[in-house]
Formats: sequence, C-alpha cells, structure tokens
Amino acid sequence: MASSGLSPLKRRLALAQLGRARLDELTRRYGLDVGDRRAVENHVESLVRSRSVDFAELLGGLKREELQSICDALGVDRSGREKDVLVQRILGGEAGPAQPPSPSQGPGRKPAALEQRNLELSTTERLTVDQLERHLWSAADILRGSIDSSDYKNYIFGMLFLKRISDVFEEEAEQLLAEGESEDVAWEDRDSHRFFVPQRARWSELRKVATNLGQALNTACSALEDENSTLDGILAGIDFNDERKLGDGKNRDTVLSKLVQHFSKLSLRNASLSEPDMLGRAYEYLIEKFADDAGKKGGEFYTPRKVVQLIVEMLQPKEGMRISDPTCGSGGMLIECAKYVQRHGGDPRNLTLHGQEKNLGTWAICKMNLLLHSLPDHRIEKGDTIRDPKLVQDDGLILYDRVIANPPFSLDEWGHEVAEADAHGRFRFGIPPKAKGDLAFVQHMVATLNKQGQLGVVMPHGVLFRGGSEAEIRKGLFKSDLIEAVIGLPSNLFYGTGIPAAVLVMNRAKPAERRGKVLFINAAQEFEAGKAQNYLRDQDVKRIVATFLAFKDVERYARVVPAEEIERNDFSLNISRYADTTEAEQTVDVEESVRKLRQLEAERAAAETKMNAFLKELGYAS
Repeated sequence: MASSGLSPLKRRLALAQLGRARLDELTRRYGLDVGDRRAVENHVESLVRSRSVDFAELLGGLKREELQSICDALGVDRSGREKDVLVQRILGGEAGPAQPPSPSQGPGRKPAALEQRNLELSTTERLTVDQLERHLWSAADILRGSIDSSDYKNYIFGMLFLKRISDVFEEEAEQLLAEGESEDVAWEDRDSHRFFVPQRARWSELRKVATNLGQALNTACSALEDENSTLDGILAGIDFNDERKLGDGKNRDTVLSKLVQHFSKLSLRNASLSEPDMLGRAYEYLIEKFADDAGKKGGEFYTPRKVVQLIVEMLQPKEGMRISDPTCGSGGMLIECAKYVQRHGGDPRNLTLHGQEKNLGTWAICKMNLLLHSLPDHRIEKGDTIRDPKLVQDDGLILYDRVIANPPFSLDEWGHEVAEADAHGRFRFGIPPKAKGDLAFVQHMVATLNKQGQLGVVMPHGVLFRGGSEAEIRKGLFKSDLIEAVIGLPSNLFYGTGIPAAVLVMNRAKPAERRGKVLFINAAQEFEAGKAQNYLRDQDVKRIVATFLAFKDVERYARVVPAEEIERNDFSLNISRYADTTEAEQTVDVEESVRKLRQLEAERAAAETKMNAFLKELGYAS
C-alpha cells in the first residue's frame, strides 16, 4: 500500500469501521484475493497488505459518514463537511498509541491489565471472531461440572459484558489523557464516557479480589447500573454469589477466579478487535451454542439465523424506519434488521428499534446483545405483550414500518381472559382459542402496523387451516387483503420442536399488482439435513426471497393465487393445496400401451422360436 503516514494498526482500525459490503467493493475494485469473502477481517488484511492500494485514494472515495466513523475510531476531529479535510485529518492524525498513565497518576487509576499483559495475542495482533468464539466457548469448560448448562449463559455473558465495558472505559480514559485532559477528567468525569465505570467495577480491581469474589462481582454489576441508566436491570438477574448454583464460598471463589483469569487473557478494547461488530457476532454464536446445549429451553430465546435472515430480506427494512419485535427474545431479529440496512449502504444508527420480552433473563440478554452490537438507542420493554403491551405512546400503541417476530408456538394461557376487554382493540378479527395464542400475536402485530407497514411472522402450520375462531380470524385477515405471502418451511428447523413452520408476510400497502392475491411458496423440501435438526442453506434463503420479490409462479414451488380461489376453499391457507411440490403423474394412453405390449410379446415369441431351432440343431431339443 502506498505510504500514507498511518501504521498498519491504524489502517486496520480505519478499515474495520466500514461494512462488509463496502470492503467487498473495495477489494474487488483493486482486484485483491481475499479468500472467504464473508469474513470482514479477510478484506481488511488484503487491503492493508497490498502494495497496489493507495490509502489516501481509498479514503477519498468514501462517503463523508464513513470518514467521520473513521475519525471517531482514530480519535480525530470529525467536524466539517468537506471530505478532503477529513481525509487529511485521518492521514495526518498519526500520533502513536496512547500512553497509559504512569504509576504516579494515582492509586487504582492505572489498569492492572496494562502492568500484567496476559493476552493470548501479541499487542500488534488483533482479535478475530474465530479466536473470540473459541475463547468464549471454552469458558463453558470452566463451569462444566460445577453448574447446570442452562445457567452457563448468565455467567459467561455477564463476564463478557463486564470485561468489555471496562476495557472500553480504560481505552477512552487513556485517549483523553493522550489528548491532554487531566487525570480526574479522564478517569472520573462521567460525561466523558459512553458508559461510566466506577472504581469498584473496573476489571483491574476485580482481578485483585481473592476472596468473596462473587460478592465483588455483584457489587460491580450494581455499581454499573447505578451509574448508567441505560444498563438498569441488565445485570441484576446475574447472581455471582448464588450458593445454590455455584456452591459454597470456596468453590465459588475457585470457579469465578478461573473465569476472571480466563477473560483477563483477552483485550476487548475497540482497537483490539478486527472488526467493529465481532463481539455481537460472537455473542450470537454463544446464543446458538447454548440453544444447542439446552435443547428446548434454549429454543425459547433463539430463532435459527437463516430463518431470521429470510424474513428480514423479504421485509427489506430501510434507514429511518421504526421496527418492532413484540416477542424479541435475545434480539436477533432486530439486530439482523440493522445488519441488513448496513449491508445496503444505510446507517443502522438511524433505525428505531423496539421490542418487548416477557422472560426477564432473556430481556437482559437482549439488552446486552444490542449494546454489544453498538446499537444503544433502542427500547426493549419487560412484560407480557398480550396482557400488558408496553410499547405505547399517549395511551395508544406505537405504530411501525416493520414488525417482525417468532412468537411461542400455540401458547397456552396466552391471555384469553383479557382479550375481550382489550383497551387497544387489537382483536377486531376475533378472539383466538384459549389454548392457542398464535393468532393473538398476529393480530397484535397487525394492530401495530402503520399505513405503509409490513410484517413477517413465524407460525405453526395449524393457523393456516384450523377451524373455529381461528377460521374466522383468518377470514378477517384475508378479507382485509393483508396477507401477501405464505411460505412453508422444512420440518425440524427449530429447537425443541420438529413440527414444520410457516412464515406469514402481511402488508397494509400491497402494490396494486398484488392486491387480491396471495403468493404461496412451498419450500418444505429445501434444506440441509443435520443430526439433530435441519438447516436452511444460503441458496434456500435466496430462492425464497427471489420468488417473493418476483411474485410469480414457479412450477412445483410457488404460485400466485387469486382471492376467489381461496374463498372457494373456505379461506384455507394450507400451502400444499395451492403450491404442490409432487411430480405430476404421467397420463397413460391405454390403447398405445396395449399395442406396445402385444408387439413386445410377438418379438419375444419370434426370438424364442429362433432359439429353439438353434438348440435343436445342436442336439438339445427334447
């Protein structure tokens, strides 16, 4: 790469601020071989190492918002609208790494991690997603045999969060010192940090604790929540001093000390990460792993990634939209919406992301997940979406451009007793059965769509054809011309259940050419078989999305069905009724078949006569 005045480390940090789509565009422009193009770090390394890439030229081709993000990462002034000015600041902003405060700067101020670097990587290397994933998953080995696997996530996620927030705080403090701020401002000024970490919650202090470590960790969590209102309740559900789960005091100290030492081996500062979103990606990896490990219980808070990707790519969220997930679990669907916007050149920070989650532990995981994905401006409420919807404003439901969800299948005791008197009028199409709440969630989602809104929801197949009150609700949704598409998924995709599911797409603003029609896609046979469950592949997702966007018939796969035909079928949405994947039976011409049979029989008789004549000549005839 042509000389730019920036060290390779700074170049990596700058490039890491760009999304994968932009990096892919750059490496293709310069004709670079990056191997696996899905890995951001591969693009970054190729651009840094290539001698054919002029970094100043590369910067000049970026958008102003991208340059400002790089300025933020490098600690350079981002003000002004002229791109050339920002480029020059970036290229001239090389001031060497920030120097840590000296020991004379006060007791407890200098992080112990700076005095005793015990990193798995050298200070010049940057942590990759694979390395972080392996490190986080190996943390489970420390807990294995001491606590139940279903509790792993709380302690590992809690440690990850504490370490990350402390490392970033220290990084910010050192940068402030390097810029000439006083020690008190750098380490004690709350307004100078995104999240303020008080002394007792800093990782350097936690590493010093030898006894009663569980209590020290609990105190650190409480102190963080007290100092940062946006963290309120996130760590409250993690009890590092729980004797029932972690044993007596001696065992607790042993296990927790090993965890602290394990996490001390990694630097989770921004400058140490090979890509901005890697912590969030590793977090998703752990959520998936814990879902595997915990079986059905894990499935309560995890939707397979490809299913999430499928729905988001059909809904095509855009920058500036307001998006909601009323049963948000660990937040995967909201995060995928943000990723989609970023992949398509938008700024995910300009999304409004809302959600509600009943399970308090999962709610906390969702909040942590969003924060680790650098999505701080979100609203995730605690509570029962049907009985007590919290996403309200001026006593009315907040309306959204996109609503996306995977509610619990056929939930019993979903809130039937409060539906008739619902203050928000959500159940205008009918009250679902007491023991099956599927269409209660669908109606809630419909009620929260604005006039241009679109929703995607995972449902069990039963909602497509069951009778009774569900048939009436289905009829009402259909008569309102809300249903845009019904997509049948393979069986055994979801943790904890082998039943096949369907995705319903509904739209308050169907294009004119789609009105009075429903697209049925039968993708039940499109999957990769696994040992415990099946998986959607990239090609399966792409085919479904392409078919939905085209909204055209595809033989033995998809069909656009007019409203009249669905009405004749009593408003049944049973996918196989409209999009049959079975091979068409060949029609048989009986007369022609008999003629061929007689011809074959005659040919056989002639051959037999000829063979008998040969046998007679050879003396074998009887």
